[in-house]
Amino acid sequence: MKIAVMQPYFFPYIGYFQLINAVDEFVFYDDVNFMKKSYINRNSMLLNQKAFQFTVPLKDASQNKLIKDVEVFKDQKWFNGFFKTLEHAYKSAPFYKEVLQIVNNVFNHDYNTISELSIKSVLEVCNYLNINCKFSISSKDYSSSKSFNKTERLISIAKQSGKQTYVNTIGGQSLYNKSEFKAHDIDLAFIETQAIEYKQFSNDFVPFLSILDVLMFNSKASIKDLLGKYSLV
Repeated sequence: MKIAVMQPYFFPYIGYFQLINAVDEFVFYDDVNFMKKSYINRNSMLLNQKAFQFTVPLKDASQNKLIKDVEVFKDQKWFNGFFKTLEHAYKSAPFYKEVLQIVNNVFNHDYNTISELSIKSVLEVCNYLNINCKFSISSKDYSSSKSFNKTERLISIAKQSGKQTYVNTIGGQSLYNKSEFKAHDIDLAFIETQAIEYKQFSNDFVPFLSILDVLMFNSKASIKDLLGKYSLV
């Protein structure tokens, strides 16, 4: 049984969903410090054959605040502009209507913080793709380990959950040691995404965009195949 822990990102790239797909439980790490210029409140879409970054506006965002405490600035002008940009970018995409409904579901639910909004964006996509995984929130389900350092807390969360393997993104190889986890009877694995490419209109493929881009151009069955393009090392 496997578990992963990750900050909540707003419509993250497909690798985030591969991580969810690879584990039995996924924990939204919402009680750690907010990071500016991160994917917590931003990502990119395909616009005029290039990557175009979109950013959800926030109220007094600070790296001294926890993610769960950072509020969204509900600016109607931004919302209108975001949906107009989405339409301009993808109205001719084969699954535009289905994806637009997902986005509407995210923004139409009751939320105040970027954590709530980003978690909702992930859950809506997983529901659409029928990804079967248990979801938890660190501030609610694993708050007892809040005072531990980063590695100790991840080990504690894994042990408290009853999972035998903790899965981290490949970038964590420089941060975490397998022997340190093994000393606590937890296996540590890293997920390595394989090359992913699909047809985006007639342009050369632009990688590493939001999951919105993947959803716009691919059927559920095709995305299921893409989700499996990874290895655990």
